[in-house]
Amino acid sequence: MNFLAHAHLSNGDSQILVGNLIADSVKGKQKLDFPSAIRMGIDLHRKIDVFTDTHPVFKKSVGVIYEEKRRFSGVVMDIFYDHFLARNWSSFSSMPLDVFTIKVYHVLGRNFSLLPPRVKRILPYMMAQNWLNSYANLKDLNRIFYGMDRRTSFRSGMSDSVDLLEKHYQELEQHFFAFYPEMMDFVEESTVQLKTEYSDQE
Repeated sequence: MNFLAHAHLSNGDSQILVGNLIADSVKGKQKLDFPSAIRMGIDLHRKIDVFTDTHPVFKKSVGVIYEEKRRFSGVVMDIFYDHFLARNWSSFSSMPLDVFTIKVYHVLGRNFSLLPPRVKRILPYMMAQNWLNSYANLKDLNRIFYGMDRRTSFRSGMSDSVDLLEKHYQELEQHFFAFYPEMMDFVEESTVQLKTEYSDQE
């Protein structure tokens, strides 16, 4: 799962949202520097990642593109799944995507002082280029993959990923629709569990 899915799976809780979106930039004991609700979001992000990487449907999707993308196939598929979420947004949320993304940017902006340095650096680009909305559009998606490929000195071969998506579009979209409702159920259960655990610690 990439930025859009992690934001959506925060279920409207602004502090969990912050934690969910900064988790990859928080290492080791750095988590203890944050308020408990943000720590909960960091923990939820990590549970989401484990659920995704071990789920048979997601693994099947990765297998579809593995020959072409090898060790980057999981990263590419995370973004493909965000694309399918964006394109089918009304199936999973009653709030329009453009309204939702503005709310996410506002939450991150209000909590800017708490963000790790890496997130502080990328947030202006995320907002200016409207990354969360861009996943829905293949032209913008192509730009995102090109930028990622450039950051790896074009070793990742991600710049042609949209061609691969178009080649396997129907199959991968079916995988996404089989996977994401299970993910939403998992997150609902995990959030209840985490709130209980954090409440017991107080």
